Amino acid sequence: MTAKTKIRPLGDRVVVQRAKAATSKGGILLPDSAQEKPREGHVIAAGPGKLSENGQLEPISVKIGDRILFGAYAGTEVKDNEEDYLILSESDILGILS
Repeated sequence: MTAKTKIRPLGDRVVVQRAKAATSKGGILLPDSAQEKPREGHVIAAGPGKLSENGQLEPISVKIGDRILFGAYAGTEVKDNEEDYLILSESDILGILS
């Protein structure tokens, strides 16, 4: 859990803040509803990991601050402190960007 959000994810879930959408170079203004949402963001909070079949805790492979890539329809959108966040399962994360 961080100071930015009071959401504490459970299991293998992470809380992500989407990256800001890029602006058009040609000066064309598109309304928010017409823009495609970014598919990358920063991990704000991460759960402890997933329990395996034998009861061992498998730690999550991302950490707070990682910039990640995820699918277009992945996760659940939530609002906290007037900020929009996305809660994703670790399996919804496609990769870590460096």
